[in-house]
Amino acid sequence: MSEIAEMRPKEPDWETVTPEELAVYQMAENRLRASAEARVITGAPEPGAAIGWESVAFPDRAVPVRVYRPDSGEVLPAVIHVHGGGIVGTAAQSDWINSHLAVHLPAVVISVEHRLLDWQTPLSAAADDGWDVLRHVVENAPTWGVDPTRVALFGESFGGLINTLSALRARHEGVDVRAQVLVNPVLDLTSSAWSYDSVTEFSAGPTLPLSLLRFVQQLSVPSGADPRALSPLHADDVGGLAPALVVLPTADPLADHGRVFATRLADAGTPVQVSEYRGLVHAFLSMPGAFAQAEAARTEILEHLKAHLAH
Repeated sequence: MSEIAEMRPKEPDWETVTPEELAVYQMAENRLRASAEARVITGAPEPGAAIGWESVAFPDRAVPVRVYRPDSGEVLPAVIHVHGGGIVGTAAQSDWINSHLAVHLPAVVISVEHRLLDWQTPLSAAADDGWDVLRHVVENAPTWGVDPTRVALFGESFGGLINTLSALRARHEGVDVRAQVLVNPVLDLTSSAWSYDSVTEFSAGPTLPLSLLRFVQQLSVPSGADPRALSPLHADDVGGLAPALVVLPTADPLADHGRVFATRLADAGTPVQVSEYRGLVHAFLSMPGAFAQAEAARTEILEHLKAHLAH
């Protein structure tokens, strides 16, 4: 693992980073996350899952997706996954868990390679990528070999934010979502985002420093945009959403985002289960080679999805 640490590009100073520096860092970091060498940390794919890149075409753009298919001739549930990172990240970093879900649910798992944040690409663009892929899969279910009545959302960190926005939009537009999984999600981009106790206690953590959180917030909600509209914690109504599993490492500055949101879901009548992993840091699920407890979390996610995606 020390070799991987040596390969990792140095993070820029998030308070002074330039567009050119960010682009260079994004390319280098994502190349590493997708590499075979990184699998000592990110985990090996599950045997039995076919994994490949595809492209979903829209009138104004094409969105890459990484698709995980089991060896099955049946019409299967669909799991729409969004990776973490925000300014960095690639679906390939989640091969370990997504291939496992594909084989053991079984399901077709479609991981959205959304546009990464920069000064020209706010959260609204990344959220549109997540929503448009979800809607496309539901509307073109036979092409994907999936059952449009058995669809789940699964998001990690910033991907949890994108998919929670999709869940709210799906309820509004009548798209049936049967289950959702939120793993250490970002859920508040307002001025109160960093006032939670967990942010204060763990802002110097190794995987998600406060300086990075503030930078992601700055890019997510440019001047003139409404941060509440992009913050599920401030949604007017969170009732009527799909049953949720919220997975929280406790040594994570974002842990209280998940806790408060889970309470709001429960108060609104949305079934919710919270599972906390003591002493673990943000993004532990993406690093099974470093955190053995990622396997237990993966099992919980699998069982939650099985329960809600059954015929």
